[in-house]
This record gives sequence, C-alpha cells and structure tokens, in this order.
Amino acid sequence: MGAGAEEEKLARLRLNFFACHRSDWLLRLMAVYGGAAELLKRPKAELCAESGVMPETIERLAVQTAAADPEAELRRAELAGVSVFTVLDEGYPELLKTIYDPPLVLYVRGELKPLPAAAIVGTRKATAYGLRTAARLAGELAGAGAAVASGLARGIDTAAHQAAVDAGGVTWAALGTGLNVIYPAENKRLAERIVEKGGALISEFPLDSWPAPANFPRRNRVVSGLSLATVVVEGGFESGALITARFALEQGREVLAVPGPLDSPVSRGPNFYIKNGAYLAENGEDIIACFPPERMFGLKPSAARRERAPSAPALSGLSPDALDAYKAIAAEADGLNADELTLKLAWPVQRAAAALFELEITSLLLSRNGRYCRAV
Repeated sequence: MGAGAEEEKLARLRLNFFACHRSDWLLRLMAVYGGAAELLKRPKAELCAESGVMPETIERLAVQTAAADPEAELRRAELAGVSVFTVLDEGYPELLKTIYDPPLVLYVRGELKPLPAAAIVGTRKATAYGLRTAARLAGELAGAGAAVASGLARGIDTAAHQAAVDAGGVTWAALGTGLNVIYPAENKRLAERIVEKGGALISEFPLDSWPAPANFPRRNRVVSGLSLATVVVEGGFESGALITARFALEQGREVLAVPGPLDSPVSRGPNFYIKNGAYLAENGEDIIACFPPERMFGLKPSAARRERAPSAPALSGLSPDALDAYKAIAAEADGLNADELTLKLAWPVQRAAAALFELEITSLLLSRNGRYCRAV
C-alpha cells in the first residue's frame, strides 16, 4: 500500500470513530474533497457550510476524530484476527459497494467468500412456526451453496445462522456492535462456530463498540446490502426485519416473505409485503430463483428443496381435515390441484380451501403452477 493510500485508509478509520446515525453526508463531503484525508484537514467553518449539518455536529466530529487512534485500532484488529477493509481495498464486498451509503470501514472476522447470499430476517419474538421455517429455508440455501446473511439477533436470526452452520454451509452475521462485543452474549458460541465453518462476523463499528439503539438499523442495511434477496419470515410493523426489507428495496434487491396466520401479530409484516407484491418464499428454490442469472454460478438450486418425511409432531399438530388433505396429496406423485382434491375427498370447496391454507402456513405444502405437493 502506497503512502497516499495508507494515509487515506487511516483517515477513513479515524472518521469512522465519529458516532453518527447516518454517514451519507460524510460520504458526500469525501466526494467533494477527494477523500477522508483531505476532509479532515478542512476548517470547521468550511465543513459546516459544505455539509449543511448543525455546527454542534461538526464540533463533535472534530473532537471525536482528534481523539481517535486508527494506528492502534489496526494493531488491535491484527492481534484479534480481524481484517479491516475500506472501499479502496480488494477484500471489500463488491455488492456492498453499490448501496447508497456503504460503510466507511468494514471489520471482518472469518472469511467473506465470493458467494451469492440471501438474508433471512425476522422478529426476536418468533413463534415455533417462524423458527422452524427460518431454519428450513437457511438449511436449504446452505445446501444449495448460497450464503445466509442475518444479524445474530435472538429469534429468527439465530435460527437461520444455526441452521446454515448445521448444514455445513456459510453464514454471515452483521453485528450492531464492534467485533470484540458479541451481542446477545448467549450467541458467543454460535459466533465462534460461524467463523469455524467458513463464515464471517462483520461490523462497521470500531472493535469495542457496545450496543446502541441507533446501531441496529445501520446494521440492517449491511445485512441487505450483502444479499441479493431478503426474506422476511416474521415481524410486526415495528420490527427491525421490516427495516431490513425497506433497505433491500431501496438498494434494488428482491424482497420475499413467508406467509403466516392472519391473527398472528408477527405475521403482519410478511403478509403485508406479500399483499403488496413481494414474492412468497416457500423453499430455498424460490429464493434462489430471484437471484440474477449471472450470480447463480456454482449454485445447486435443486438442492434447495429437501425431500424428507414430515416429523410426527408436525403432522400431529394438524386438524383432521388438514391431515386428510395432506395424505391425499402426498399419495400423488405430481400432487393435486384444488379441484382434484375437492373431488378426491368429496368435500365442499370451502372445506378443501381451509385445509389447503392450513397446510401452506405450516410449511407442509407447496404450490407449483396451481398444483399442490408436499413440501417435506
């Protein structure tokens, strides 16, 4: 690295110590001045005039960047086995460079392999159905050779990461803390396994940053920014998962959602997205089908749907009608459409429709070109 490039990297690290809710105005100033090194040399009055932010913000920028020690941060990162990238470095993910406000600095523990990725996100207060579905989708994606991105939070995120690791696949966890601070603490072992299995922990925050409310929406834009598609499994309208989905849409990425019971608060978000045009995610194949063709090299889409017998608990939770419908459909190699099921069981249309809906929301049934077949 030349002297000029090294100075610029250190300047970006220094600038990254400034705690702010968004960095687009800093990126704009960097573009005006030709980089972070030149920005940091400018007088405060000039920065205030050019940036359009309050003088108090510029004063805080000056104080925090002056107190930062980027050389010490790099030394500590090296000792901790953490790589530090800026957009000027070869290891910075190409897909993340293209978002509106890419991180000034990216800390990575592990390996960011050049794999097509999908984000699986959802509420921390997940239902058994949500956890089961997130794990199934993540396992199918991992089995097909795609990476699974999420935020290491409790609930859906944890289920997705764990399933990808268990499937022998790659998963990326974007943190809302520094990489020296794993949050929540109960996921420390999971974080270790992610790295051990060839995945990565990722953060834009300095190594010792503790969790702060403003960090997590910024983390969410990294989760979607690393991914070709984002899948919302469960989440109410206030859920961070929906923030991730909005970021994905702003970034020009695909959004999919998992349908849920109409009376479940955590299904409001994904049902809303489906109602408004999001793809319905029934299995890993649905997600991979949303990837651009040029990004699918090396994937095994057919492996994204595993054929296996449903567990006894999964079937025991069904209503008698849904169980009879499942057995009738599973007995046919090509499945049945709604009319065929109605005739086969001699049921009224409404009765068959109710059984089909129950099977779909419990992930036991898939719909393909109007025909229903067993999902597992």
